[in-house]
Amino acid sequence: MEPKEKNFQLDDFQKNAIAAVSRDHSVLVSAPTGAGKTLIAEYLIQKCLKEDRAVIYTAPVKALSNQKFREFELLFPGKVGIITGDVNINPFAPLLIMTTEIFRNRILENPGSLNQHSWIIFDEIHYLDNIERGTVWEESLIFLPKHMKFVGLSATIPNVKQFSSWLKGIHPHPIHIIREDQRPVPLHFFFQCNGRICDDLKKLEKEGYGRRRRRGFAPNSPLSLIHHLVRADRLPCIYFSFSRKRCEYLARDAMEINFLTEEAREQILTIYDEYCTRYDLVGEERAESLRKLVARGIAYHHAGIHPMLKEILERLFTGKRIKIIFATETFALGINMPARTVVLDELKKSYGKFFRALKVRDYYQMAGRSGRRGIDKEGFVYSRVNPRTITYREIATIFKSAPEKIRSRFNVSYATILNLYETHGENLLDIHALSFHYFQERSQLRTRQLEQTKARLAILKQLGYIHAGQLTEKGHFAKKIHGYELPISELFGYGALEDLSVRQLGIFALAAVFEPRAGASKRKFKDEEIRELQRVTTAAIRGIQRFEKKMQLSYLSKKFFYDLSDSMTNWMKNEAFDKILQKLQIDEGEVIRYYRMSIQILREMLETPAADQLKKKIRQAIGLIDRDVIDAEAQLRKTVDPD
Repeated sequence: MEPKEKNFQLDDFQKNAIAAVSRDHSVLVSAPTGAGKTLIAEYLIQKCLKEDRAVIYTAPVKALSNQKFREFELLFPGKVGIITGDVNINPFAPLLIMTTEIFRNRILENPGSLNQHSWIIFDEIHYLDNIERGTVWEESLIFLPKHMKFVGLSATIPNVKQFSSWLKGIHPHPIHIIREDQRPVPLHFFFQCNGRICDDLKKLEKEGYGRRRRRGFAPNSPLSLIHHLVRADRLPCIYFSFSRKRCEYLARDAMEINFLTEEAREQILTIYDEYCTRYDLVGEERAESLRKLVARGIAYHHAGIHPMLKEILERLFTGKRIKIIFATETFALGINMPARTVVLDELKKSYGKFFRALKVRDYYQMAGRSGRRGIDKEGFVYSRVNPRTITYREIATIFKSAPEKIRSRFNVSYATILNLYETHGENLLDIHALSFHYFQERSQLRTRQLEQTKARLAILKQLGYIHAGQLTEKGHFAKKIHGYELPISELFGYGALEDLSVRQLGIFALAAVFEPRAGASKRKFKDEEIRELQRVTTAAIRGIQRFEKKMQLSYLSKKFFYDLSDSMTNWMKNEAFDKILQKLQIDEGEVIRYYRMSIQILREMLETPAADQLKKKIRQAIGLIDRDVIDAEAQLRKTVDPD
């Protein structure tokens, strides 16, 4: 395909990948963030469309799926569709974008629907290492239909040979491994320590990491660093912080600097106001607050923001109008938002139960957003460090070590077991030998993983999902509910779902997906219907977890949390979204996400053997929830335009 930039020349790794794809061979590409992997995917898509062949593009998160839908609709108008659970647009298009979960579900539940698709692109394939969702990638690769080839795009994988050996062992067709370690735009690394900026790890010893006493440090001011970037002409900048509140605080603090000329200010506000009008955000509290920041070339970006407002900020940033954006690390995941400079507010973050130094892979995922190919000759990365919070050894480990090897997180779910049992019966246990986990781990861990699968299979039999070698009605119900299968299916088995009202179904689905923040106090409800729901679901979960603990499972079925029940009741009564928010202590982006997840659960229930009367009430519940800001499909359609 034609390169996007003038005088652009393909790198060798791009040429090699394209040559392999041209021969209909699968390709795994391991290259640094910003190296130009997307061009390979675009070549394949163009090739498939010219040859009248269908292709699937998967992404790890819905936001990236939506962005790719907008990008590809401009490149290949009228030939793009998207299915994410929230959105279903042009589902029979030759280029179909979907989340990896949707693709995995299709393989297991309806593989015939993939007969027309000859290729699949796995973007961010190293996400297989993600503890919560990595199993989805592994299952997608294990059960990939024999007629399909794949392109896997990844940040640097140190154990790419091991990973590729596993792939070659489970797929008979040729697979080419393309590895590139160099970035086309070199990066320069700096540290802010003790109020000063240095460009060498060794110099940090003179700024507080030596043996001298650690007292009397100068303040490590973010503002002084930002002033330095302005003087050095190193904007635009993505400033990463791992706290939403911190992002907002830093953005407000930066308002003492005006990054825009008067003419640029008028232009950006005109565009911002036009977008807010188009996306129905006029008068929205956060939109008004951000407008003041935008007027000075500043913004912040995190998961708590209204999705449409994030879309506006992303467009302004890619349009080079916003000069500095304070963002959480999700901004680095695949979203095409490169800058001249990246700043990391600190080099430690929370990893589940632990607060520790950044993983090398995470550091370079963010750092790689600096240095725009075709625009910048070099990129700049600044790390803010403090001897009181991070040791020299921890810093050195980040900068001197290779990125972590990807590890299998294979952990077969109940729904996957039920779908496989329907086809393979007891032989489904043999599939464990095909996993990357089996390929990668020693025999003791292999045995442990297999025992976990056997335990889940035993629980399904004990609870009546499988009987006499066949799935029961409850089993057929549960195989469609991914992630929350046992708690919801147990209530189906009791007949309790059919007794729920339309309102209760909405509350029930929301309680299934909602996860309160750590340390949040338990809510007590006056509403008798909610209290009864809470009692019934709590009893069901306790029964399930009793079996799971007895079988020593590593992960237990999720509990129901009814914290947002009042808000769902009011929303289903057609209350305005801003009034809903006034009564809550969580950000609007989170509320929207949880409501949309509720809809996805309800839609999955429509695919089960539930009674028609129950399905009628489910459709009514979906209709009451899926409106205005919650209607993801309507929101996405608004953003698909030529500008």
